Amino acid sequence: MAETETPQIYLLTPPEIELSSFPAELARVMDAHEVACLRIALATRDEDRLARAADALREVAHARDVAVVIDTHVALAERLGLDGVHLTDGARSVRKTRTALGADAIVGAYCASSRHDGMTAGEAGADYVAFGPVGATALGDGSRAGDDLFAWWSEMIEVPVVAEGALDADAIARLAPITDFFAIGEEIWSTDDPAEALGRLIAAMG
Repeated sequence: MAETETPQIYLLTPPEIELSSFPAELARVMDAHEVACLRIALATRDEDRLARAADALREVAHARDVAVVIDTHVALAERLGLDGVHLTDGARSVRKTRTALGADAIVGAYCASSRHDGMTAGEAGADYVAFGPVGATALGDGSRAGDDLFAWWSEMIEVPVVAEGALDADAIARLAPITDFFAIGEEIWSTDDPAEALGRLIAAMG
């Protein structure tokens, strides 16, 4: 993942998907808009279901030169031919995961709103650090990653930064100058036309 002037789109799957229809929906979105990366972020812990989903989604993404990472499952990332893993425990397992997957794999770290965790993850070898949620959400403990965190990071730190969680057009317009990626999932999948919804969010970047 390389830094660019305009933020890139980093898609998240919904927590539950219908394998008979979601790959085609994903393909429509990817054909309509440029996407840098796809994160398989399913709620299930069933390895068989994860593997079947990953196979189908990897096929769609790789056909369009989109990298694919999976939430937390380091062993599955390697076994299923994915491009890397997204860690949800801040900086704690970045170094170990980098050793396990090698220098070429994508290793990302979600650090909530902790500047310290982000810096530690970057030093340990993370390819990107994600902060969030950006907007109000019922998930988590109610804390948010403020605009000042992204502004500081983009000025001081080389590691690419991802904004995620409860994004809307206003947040995207504010954060576009100070983030490298927007991680977008339920914001579009819960709508009737995900490709159109993503287009509206992209337009908000200005």
